[in-house]
Amino acid sequence: MTLLNPYFGKFGGMYVPQILMPALYQLEKNFVDAKKDSNFQKSFFNYLKNYAGRPTPLTLCNNLTNGTKTRIYLKREDLLHGGAHKTNQVLGQAMLAVKMKKKEIIAETGAGQHGVAAAIASALFNLKCKIYMGYKDIKRQSPNVFRMKLMGAEVVSVESGSGTLKDACNEALRDWSRNYQKSHYMIGTAAGPHPYPTIVKEFQKMIGEEAKKQILEQENRLPDAIIACVGGGSNAIGIFSDFIDEDVNLIGVEPAGQGIETGKHGAPLNHGRTGIYFGMKSHLMQSQEGQIEKSWSISAGLDFPSVGPEHSWLNSIHRAKYVSITDIEALEAFQILSKKEGIIPALESSHALAYALKLMYLDPKKEQVFIVNLSGRGDKDIFTVREILKKTEKKHESL
Repeated sequence: MTLLNPYFGKFGGMYVPQILMPALYQLEKNFVDAKKDSNFQKSFFNYLKNYAGRPTPLTLCNNLTNGTKTRIYLKREDLLHGGAHKTNQVLGQAMLAVKMKKKEIIAETGAGQHGVAAAIASALFNLKCKIYMGYKDIKRQSPNVFRMKLMGAEVVSVESGSGTLKDACNEALRDWSRNYQKSHYMIGTAAGPHPYPTIVKEFQKMIGEEAKKQILEQENRLPDAIIACVGGGSNAIGIFSDFIDEDVNLIGVEPAGQGIETGKHGAPLNHGRTGIYFGMKSHLMQSQEGQIEKSWSISAGLDFPSVGPEHSWLNSIHRAKYVSITDIEALEAFQILSKKEGIIPALESSHALAYALKLMYLDPKKEQVFIVNLSGRGDKDIFTVREILKKTEKKHESL
């Protein structure tokens, strides 16, 4: 029996081999205990403040909105130690691993942000760290791979399947099945079997709590909308968490990749079906025969065929709205924010920003306040963007 409800509506659950059930029960028990343990909580918030650098700022973008009546704020998770929101929850999970007397961290990563965060936390807590990563992601995120190795992590290249995040997830889960007695599987997003979606939300909810306090201080009111990108959905569920019961529009932005009509996208909430994958029941991209379909995004971090179960539930009850943005639109937003505000966003976050800009230009005279969760910085993406822009310039020269 679980101590907490493993479901969000009909989504969630624990769809894993029987051998892993004791490890999940142990993790849930220690998580429940940690929530009640004042020493654990005090230590966690001390690490967030004095190691990771919380609270992160809420930045108003005056140049970006010039000529309109929209006010766009960025929740600056890009300024957190490690360069992304990922650091929040890995500190909590590493503390749980120590509490459970585990000696090794197993993780998987796509864009490398979670891999870097897992390496950071493992180094801090003196834990051995093994990170699975698709061979394609290793190529397009080489700076982050170097960072992981610098901090002592072993990066395992996954050659099977499409060589991306979904294949890395499968390999990490297989490793954990063999080694769960000594290892903790540090899942990087609000997905996977219970209790991971609940744990990750708990360790990311301070994003929403801080954002609410900061927007009330700066605007003396709540925003009209919170906008965040959605791959697995951890940054989105983190900033949504303190606004779910408020009269605020919650907007999640999935990657439309090369265009929904091409089939090369990563938008399971609007263009997938309910199924079982990665130990959970949620929306996922699958063929008519039920086979997992390959996802696609310019952003490795959003290149995931499923989504966290709470997002599926919020979508099903119409509490949150989920839309999609193409690679080209995200790339434009990446460049606009860099030029207008001197902030280079992660390609993941560029999807959320692109949708905020789209809403702004639909009605430039409308007075409205948006918060965009800038989930990570774009340093890791500059080489990818440079190569794409080079190809675009050559194409134009040949015309």
